[in-house]
Amino acid sequence: MLDYDEKRNYMRMNVDCDITYKTLDGSDEKRGRCTSLSGAGLSFIADTPFEPGLAMDVCVEPKKSLTPPMAALIEVVRCTEKAPDQYEIAAIIKSIKG
Repeated sequence: MLDYDEKRNYMRMNVDCDITYKTLDGSDEKRGRCTSLSGAGLSFIADTPFEPGLAMDVCVEPKKSLTPPMAALIEVVRCTEKAPDQYEIAAIIKSIKG
């Protein structure tokens, strides 16, 4: 029997789109792949590990031009190594920009 209660406040959507990211104290903007998105957070694949608690600027860039890019301030909550030079970053969205 499938009896599962979703514990999240927002449904998570699996996505596959570009994301740009940079730390607030850094100037190097990098590109990655956004893998999931919800009203409260997101996850993406990066080539660098980041420590939990780190604040970052991101811009999620949908494949279709019907949906505008989403710029946000995030806080890293988890970093998991998936392969050499490939890390899954999970983050909370702190605020949506403009």
